[in-house]
Amino acid sequence: MVMAERAGPTQLATLLRDAITRLNRRVRQARPVGDLTVTQLSALTSLRLAGALTPRELADTERVQPPTMTKIVAKLEDRGLVRRTPHPTDRRQVILSPTEGGRAVLDEFERARDEWLANRLAELTPEERDTLLRAAEILQQVARG
Repeated sequence: MVMAERAGPTQLATLLRDAITRLNRRVRQARPVGDLTVTQLSALTSLRLAGALTPRELADTERVQPPTMTKIVAKLEDRGLVRRTPHPTDRRQVILSPTEGGRAVLDEFERARDEWLANRLAELTPEERDTLLRAAEILQQVARG
């Protein structure tokens, strides 16, 4: 493996992408057992982050076709996790938003993920955690562009 100190930007990009992908996969696996799919959780998360979206906006955000999003939303709505309200200016549209139950489900999933990651981080040395803290700050800077 190439050491990060000696890696050029392209090699470092590959190392970071791989590490972030693997970590993200492990964190996603740490979710509580339930019947929600990753796609349903992602849509619900997008609604919480945005506050409310039209079905078309949600489909665009999730990068799926509108008919696929219709099915996802129907399942979330059946579980009481999403509500539809009339669009304020276009009667043909509806606005989707998470319900209190939907937000509570997301909170539970986040707690489980955070707990798993906190347990892994507790196994590291203080110096390693300091390094990760600095790396997190830098990654946020990179993500902002």
